[in-house]
Amino acid sequence: QVQPVESGGGLVQAGGSLRLSCTASERRFSVFSTGWFRQSPGKEREFVAGISGRGGSEYYGDSVKGRFTISRDNAKNTVYLQMNSLKSEDTAVYFCAADASWNIATMTAPRVWRYWGQGTQVTVSS
Repeated sequence: QVQPVESGGGLVQAGGSLRLSCTASERRFSVFSTGWFRQSPGKEREFVAGISGRGGSEYYGDSVKGRFTISRDNAKNTVYLQMNSLKSEDTAVYFCAADASWNIATMTAPRVWRYWGQGTQVTVSS
């Protein structure tokens, strides 16, 4: 069992930056693959970025490539999502997900991620 907890959401102006954090009390979280998803009202949950358990591999959704960076500090049991050049369309609830597996072919699908956080709201004003 792993329980991710997100933090760092808030209100930011378009063009600004924000950093989200995802942590868990369980030590095994540091070897789990971790992903970020987002969901806005009326839309499906969208894959944003993923990082392998030891941080050697990263993968990004097309809509955030070049603007967002995922990273992890296993000493702090924390995964970060640095979001730069934010746009109004980035407004959503951002969720952290964790799973023992790492598969680029399927990782964009929410159903393959076993553990989920409660989400943190990011609002980008134009």
